[in-house]
Amino acid sequence: MEKLRMKTESIVDSNVEKLKELFPNCVVEDLDENGQGTKRVDFDLLKQELSKELIDENKERYQMTWPNKKQAVLKANTEIAKTLRPCREESEDYENTENIYIKGDNLDVLKVLRQTYMNKVKMIYIDPPYNTGNDFIYKDNYSKDREEYLEESGQVDEDGNRMCKNPESNGRFHTDWLNMIYPRLRVAKDLLTDDGVIFISIDDNEQANLKKVCDEIFGESNFINNFMWLHGKGKKDNWSRTLQQYILCYCKNKDYLPPWKDSRTTNYEFSNPDNDQKGKWFSGSLSFSESRSNPLHENYYTITSPSGINWTRQWQISQVEMNELISNGDIFWGYYPNYDSVPRQKIRPSVIEVIPANILENCGTTKSAINDLRQLLESDVFEYPKTVNLLKKVLQLNTQDSDIILDFFSGSATTAHAVMQLNAEDGGKRKYIMVQYPENLDDSLKNATSDSRNIIENAIKLCNKLNKPHYLTEIGKERIRRAGKKIKEENANATNLDIGFRVFKLDSSNMKDCYYYPEDTTQDMLEKLQDNIKEDRTAEDLLIQVMLELEIELSSKIETVEIEGKKVYKVNEQELVCCFERNLTNEIVTEIAKMQPKYVVFRDSSMQSDSVNINFEQLFKSYAPNTIRKVL
Repeated sequence: MEKLRMKTESIVDSNVEKLKELFPNCVVEDLDENGQGTKRVDFDLLKQELSKELIDENKERYQMTWPNKKQAVLKANTEIAKTLRPCREESEDYENTENIYIKGDNLDVLKVLRQTYMNKVKMIYIDPPYNTGNDFIYKDNYSKDREEYLEESGQVDEDGNRMCKNPESNGRFHTDWLNMIYPRLRVAKDLLTDDGVIFISIDDNEQANLKKVCDEIFGESNFINNFMWLHGKGKKDNWSRTLQQYILCYCKNKDYLPPWKDSRTTNYEFSNPDNDQKGKWFSGSLSFSESRSNPLHENYYTITSPSGINWTRQWQISQVEMNELISNGDIFWGYYPNYDSVPRQKIRPSVIEVIPANILENCGTTKSAINDLRQLLESDVFEYPKTVNLLKKVLQLNTQDSDIILDFFSGSATTAHAVMQLNAEDGGKRKYIMVQYPENLDDSLKNATSDSRNIIENAIKLCNKLNKPHYLTEIGKERIRRAGKKIKEENANATNLDIGFRVFKLDSSNMKDCYYYPEDTTQDMLEKLQDNIKEDRTAEDLLIQVMLELEIELSSKIETVEIEGKKVYKVNEQELVCCFERNLTNEIVTEIAKMQPKYVVFRDSSMQSDSVNINFEQLFKSYAPNTIRKVL
């Protein structure tokens, strides 16, 4: 049986293999830091292969760069030994829901999800820190040694990352923000479907930099628009008032993206006052007034109505296009018998195509979003939430049916709320994946500004009222619970509405680190290494990590059955069957083989005896020859 990797796939290894197929001479063998054989790319030789002339490394060229950008690229590609662990007690309707809520550093979470959800996410929406000087951002250390960094920050994870303020006085103000956002967008792109899109909320602090970064990651040709949300009165200084925030939109591949139609098309009132045989219509202007018309313009010409009235002016279309509309009966001349109205185009429901404007109107304001959340959570716990209507607007542009929507800066979980609301309204089955760093509110309060202190204190009070630990993720989950209940009550006729969510937390791999330098090994380590699975991990922990490695979605249906007292997991009926119990007999293995799953996974030491091990392959060859068999 083949052994599972039980860690994230190395995107670098995958890319090197693809490169080797094209340029085998550019991939050479080498030793890694552990003395193990590995493959590396000879980049000097690769440059020569891809150029018709010698490249001058010192030659100036158009590019977007900043300190530590190369390390940011490396961070996006580096594999990690982490997984997701289920939190049933924090979930809602765990057995039946297809929605996901994940607690953890979003870069690591994206890496964990990459293999399973590659090319599966239809839309990503994120509202990252705007880098105003007061935001908490993920700060990834690239220069200081570990001891110095720990001493300075006092609050980091095992990779030396932390959530911290990024004040404008910081000499790396833009650099730190770019190093935060760049690797996350690099990984996120892999998750999008070919016709998938990403929407990113941002303001003027980093809008220009974000646009350049997205041009590089997604390609300038895949830029859709820089939408503007009129979010309220805006902020002002001594020179002007800013009324908008931006929502940058890119697609993965514009060749696969169908045209968008604005939902406002349903608001046009079609009628048929002249009993037109072609049916209902509404009229649209075709011309400039006589006083505004330019006789020298190429579209200045004369057309004649059925009653003989000549209309001479500057038209908005060419004479050829006009003659086509006239011959097709798509001009409104006025009513019989006079036909004396200024000619207008008859626009039919079957041909109308209104694309969305870049200004997102009637989507609510920051103030209305705060008020809505205040009513829902009975407290002010978020400073600048987005409105549900704004998120519904962008969801309507590119999602439908059972599409997956991802938000890896979940915050107040407006995206989850909007997905549930839109599903209730149009009968969709969209499902969401929310990712949020479990920010400690007590620590945040210590570093809070006077403006945000009250908000954080309210959040802590709400956690106390809910009898929950003081983490931002607790507020997000509670918002989803209350929103789901409210939507369910207001849409009693909506059938099969999914308002639940499965909660997972990011953690280290379930597998022990069995790789040590010879000088680090000791005699008393032998007992610890008898089992390769960590002692504090459950069978369900192992199941989730197996699902991720075998590219089975976290929302999949999971069932448990017992065979001779041993718990067996079935995922998506027969797609995956796992049993992590010990002392499995021939009879148990036979019953599992009779299920004929696509995959079957056991522990490395599951079998009761050597004879069961010997019979294992024969039993599967007899009952399930096509089953892929793996062990941990």
